[in-house]
Parts: sequence; C-alpha cells; structure tokens
Amino acid sequence: MKPLFLSIVIGAIALFLPSIARADEASHRKAAESLLGLMGMETLFSQSVDQMLAMQVQQNPALAPYQTQMKAFLSKYMSWASLKDDMAKIYTTEFSETELNELNKFYQTPLGKKTVQKMPALMAKGAEMGQKRVQEHLPELQATIAAGAEKKTP
Repeated sequence: MKPLFLSIVIGAIALFLPSIARADEASHRKAAESLLGLMGMETLFSQSVDQMLAMQVQQNPALAPYQTQMKAFLSKYMSWASLKDDMAKIYTTEFSETELNELNKFYQTPLGKKTVQKMPALMAKGAEMGQKRVQEHLPELQATIAAGAEKKTP
C-alpha cells in the first residue's frame, strides 16, 4: 500500500512542479518589470536614443540630413518597446526575485526617486566625458593604429 501511495504523491508533485515553477518565474519577471518601470527605463531609452543621435550628428555633421531616417531606425531597434522583454530577462538572470523586490523598495524611496531623476543627466555627462577623453587623445590612438598597420604591411 505504501509504495502505491508514494507513487501517487510523487506523480502529483511531478504534475504540479512545472506550474509552481511557472508561477515563480512569472512573479520573478513581474518584479523585474516593476523595477524597470520604477527606474524609468522607457524614458531613459528614449533619451538615450536622442542623445546617441545628437552625438553622432555632432561628430559627423554630414549625417544631419539623415537624422529622420536614423531616428526611425534607432526607434525601431533601440526603443523600449523592442527591448523591454530582453531587459526583463537580463534583470531576472542577474537578480533573484528577493533582490528585485528590495530594489523595487529602494526606487520607491525619496533617494531612489532622486536616483532615477538624476540618471539621464549622469549618463549624458558620463558619455560626454568619455567622448571628450577620446577626442583629447585621438592623435595617440591614430598613431597607435598607424603603427599597428605598418607592422602588418610586408
């Protein structure tokens, strides 16, 4: 009698485990989506596309007439709508559901909200700093590339 009962219990557990796992995955994903919303990722992505485009045109003014086409392309492939699922997956891979819930709590605090508010400016300043640093040392980069090219030429 016990082996039969044990078999039934094991069979029942085997039947319900996938649905429990899916429920855990769904709540994990929901926590990630909530975090991404609190972080204002949709706005960040939109601003990032605009900043990338502006930097490209600034670096290469010949691109200015093509801004509309470039914006459409970037909006199609780099928009929040096109990347949301992938971003949620990244966050569920990198953070446990508990960690995501803790981050959600943080981003609901005054400091968390301030962090979200300041993030676009911080990212823009960081990108500007990186661009400036490369420009300041561009001759060194060009010389390094030229020297490498000379070594490869027989």
